[in-house]
Amino acid sequence: MNRERRKFIWIFLLGLVVSTISACSGNEASPAVSSPMDIPEAGMSGGIERTGSGLYEFGKEPLHFTFYAHYSYYTMPQWGADPSSKWIRDHLKIDIEAVSAEGNAAQKLQKMIAGKKLSDMIWGQRDSDLERLREVGLLVPLDDYIEKYPNLRKWAGPKILNMLRASDGHIYYFPNYYTNRPYGNAGYVVNKRIYRELGSPKLETTDDLYQYLKRVKARYPDVIPFETGLAKEGNGIDQLFSAFKEDNFSFTRYLAVTSEERMTSIYKDEGFRQSAMYVAKLMREGLMTPDALTQTEDQVSEKLMKDRVAVFASADPIKMAMKANAELSRKNPENGYFFIDPIYKQGLDKSKIYPGTYNVLGWNVMAITAGAKNPEAIFAMLDWMTGPEGSAVQMWGPPGPDGYWDGFKEDGMTPNFTSKYSENPNNLTEIQSISGDLIWVGNTVYLDQTKSEYEATLPEKNRNWSTYWQNRVTWKSQGDATPFINLYPLPDTEEGAIYRGIKDIWLKARVNAMYGKTDEEVLSILDSADDESMDLGFQRYLDFITSKWRANVKLLNTE
Repeated sequence: MNRERRKFIWIFLLGLVVSTISACSGNEASPAVSSPMDIPEAGMSGGIERTGSGLYEFGKEPLHFTFYAHYSYYTMPQWGADPSSKWIRDHLKIDIEAVSAEGNAAQKLQKMIAGKKLSDMIWGQRDSDLERLREVGLLVPLDDYIEKYPNLRKWAGPKILNMLRASDGHIYYFPNYYTNRPYGNAGYVVNKRIYRELGSPKLETTDDLYQYLKRVKARYPDVIPFETGLAKEGNGIDQLFSAFKEDNFSFTRYLAVTSEERMTSIYKDEGFRQSAMYVAKLMREGLMTPDALTQTEDQVSEKLMKDRVAVFASADPIKMAMKANAELSRKNPENGYFFIDPIYKQGLDKSKIYPGTYNVLGWNVMAITAGAKNPEAIFAMLDWMTGPEGSAVQMWGPPGPDGYWDGFKEDGMTPNFTSKYSENPNNLTEIQSISGDLIWVGNTVYLDQTKSEYEATLPEKNRNWSTYWQNRVTWKSQGDATPFINLYPLPDTEEGAIYRGIKDIWLKARVNAMYGKTDEEVLSILDSADDESMDLGFQRYLDFITSKWRANVKLLNTE
């Protein structure tokens, strides 16, 4: 970065104030950028250790990076406390220090910017917060590194990389869980013991589910009939929304659904209205967890572990249910949790019901900030993490004869899994329940294909619980939402201002509707929210995301 460019960025930053936006987890304010960061000269990475190929060589020097997750609810596990990150720390000499969001991601990012000290890495949604940092030169372009290092280029491929390309032609984001095939964990898990004791009834339609939850409440007063997880993030209620609508790919994230060739108000969608009445009925009849909007993941996990949940639906029930399943089945092999096919309203085509979605870009992204002293070393680490060895270490623990895998087969990609894995793959739960929160650049195709192919060779009783249900239920019941990525407007645009206003209306309406005393009250709340949103310019926002959606469809059709 030449001096003129740096001077321009600094002057620009001094006069720039980033508008308030709604962040991914609630209505959070985006940071105001009012002073320049300490931006090093491009290419000045300092102290790079290289192999003969010119690639960075780990282990020659200790590395220390700071990591910030732009999520109010996320807490990074202690680096080095689990077997996988301990192996990375000890063998590659990489130490990663977490920068906590302190429960308020937007405020924390603002503090870092005001203090002129961003973390080396930022992990978050592909949204306007990261885009603002990119626009003012605070993120490192990755193009040269992508060409130089092998794994992301190989496993993502040109289609995914091109979709990541910014308007200036460069790539700034390293994707997480990118893929070319369906994946995902969203759906419904059911308590084996309770289901068995209630006679294993049919559990397919929304009517079936309602009747089942009533029986649970009558017989098990200390059990939560329907557990949502973090409903404030859409968990549980989005899955129920899917039950009332075929080909539902947008859920509630954009406050809109597709209708023919347009995006239209979610409040007027018949499927959503039916689901809102259904959710309210579960709440007022005591069939759903009463603290759905306020509970934490730890509280949900505790209920699952203590056998106090009958049905659990969320965007990723595997994350908590696999550990609870291992604990309950250890005490009694007949107990634990199992997945059911997606719940649907009678009369709908169940093959078009998707309790979750995926897109080829995956979940979120990692960005390297311009304040990082050694951006190439960071990228080299991320590229290693998304490659076969890094993926294997994070998913199956350290390599070695006493571990779950010991080196690779001749293809250099397929792990040599040991008898420790084949004898009881569910013992991996302890590793994966922690390392899963440290997989920031997951390689979906490699991980899913590798574990599926190996576990297909094992007796059913010896297969990993999560892999078994992914293959049997969840992967085939996720919808392709790739056309709906990156629809949000930038915050300092008129559409961005409209979105902030209608998001506030949505958050209030969602809470009020959930506690509606009658169907009529629920519908009245939704109608009022739609009217109020339209007064703020909702239609202009809908026109904007319709245009973005159509552009995505066109891009995908030309690939």
